[in-house]
Amino acid sequence: MSMPAAPAQPLGGPPDHTLRIAKGLVELAPDKIVSTTLYNGQFPGPLLRFREGKEVTVDIYNDTDVPELVHWHGQIIPSAVDGAAEEGTPFVPPHGMRRIRFKPQPAGFRFYHTHVIAGDDLSRGTYSGQAGPLYIEPKNEPGHYDREVFLVLREFAPSFSKGGDMAMDVLAGRENPRLKAIGDANDAAARTQTRGYEVGYSLFSINGKMLGHGEPIRVRQGERVLFHVLNASATEIRSLALPGHRFKVVALDGNPVPNVTDVPVLWLGTAERVSAIVTMDHPGVWIMGDLSDDDRGNGMGIVVEYADRTGEPIWTKPLAFKWDYSFFGLTPVRPEPDWPIPEFDFLIEKHNAALNDFNQWTLNGKAYSMAESSPVYTLRKGQRYRMRFRNASDDIHPLHLHRHSFELVDIHGRPTSGVLKDVVMLGGYQELSFEFTAENPGDTLFHCHQQLHMDYGFMALFRYA
Repeated sequence: MSMPAAPAQPLGGPPDHTLRIAKGLVELAPDKIVSTTLYNGQFPGPLLRFREGKEVTVDIYNDTDVPELVHWHGQIIPSAVDGAAEEGTPFVPPHGMRRIRFKPQPAGFRFYHTHVIAGDDLSRGTYSGQAGPLYIEPKNEPGHYDREVFLVLREFAPSFSKGGDMAMDVLAGRENPRLKAIGDANDAAARTQTRGYEVGYSLFSINGKMLGHGEPIRVRQGERVLFHVLNASATEIRSLALPGHRFKVVALDGNPVPNVTDVPVLWLGTAERVSAIVTMDHPGVWIMGDLSDDDRGNGMGIVVEYADRTGEPIWTKPLAFKWDYSFFGLTPVRPEPDWPIPEFDFLIEKHNAALNDFNQWTLNGKAYSMAESSPVYTLRKGQRYRMRFRNASDDIHPLHLHRHSFELVDIHGRPTSGVLKDVVMLGGYQELSFEFTAENPGDTLFHCHQQLHMDYGFMALFRYA
């Protein structure tokens, strides 16, 4: 039997990396095998390691029957290669390929994933298995740890349902009664009192394996392990705890935090990353997993096994803990500028079941239109901007700004500084503000990283003047 011919090499020599998009199988457990779209036939996609500022060439082959996009999440790169159609990135055509080049930046833990609209197709977009970790090596590595472990948290077997929203009390801060009144009024005015569709899952995994399957994380007493944790979910907020241990958070979304802080639990919105050092000082065989008994019981966990220890892995639930980004920031000390920083103020609203039984999402009363590429907001290069968000819904929104990093300046009324991110969770009926400098010209997409919210209106485009 003859082997198929290798694809012709594009002009310019071999690539640094190749990604091939194709249908494949993920064996979560011997009796739990799912079919989905993958990168290079595996989930998660291969760990890519780039060097900060050193140009890379990536060949992307699309073996599927539909157009695809690869988004290089968290990188400050041109719109043409960022991987968002709204910004003008060309699709990788069905059964075609595209070669791209860019200089990776900034250093730290990033990732790559598909960026297509899924709508009501649960095989498309981030419901598929198209996600992989990416680490941009810094020019100077402090190395205050013994080794790295990458963990990719992901659900499979999605399905639509109504109701059954997950608990939304994971974030510190209080509800704003004025925002809740707006949300209640929208609910009362809805054409139906039935909630719109949500997405649930029946299979859960870390690094593509359900709890109890695959290899455990084997550690030695006294070892300092740097865990790079990615929430690669399409829609879910995830937590992670390791009984008897604490996480020393050193970076959020790949960016070092100014206030390194120990916490008992990690909370991550969709597409968020946390890098945290765990000192292995509590020997045993443990379950590192999600706080949800149902999700952990259906696979969202991994075994951590100390050398010379055996037995059944143990789970104990930590004390209640609410996530607060200001833990990792500093009290603002910078003086007020001589002139006001231009501000974009967004009111987020939900309209239950308004679009064929899907919820519609609006920013300042407008849902994003793919046909009209609107709403559009104008930026001027070199200008610093503040973006203020008021959430008149009970959902947590992981807010994502493409092609820029932003600094958190106000979290539910608490000023902070120094925390740089590209995704931030906004609590139900809460407010937050961040600032960024418009220093990367080109169309720039902003959206909620929850796939259902993005697909049904929660997006806006920023365009440099």
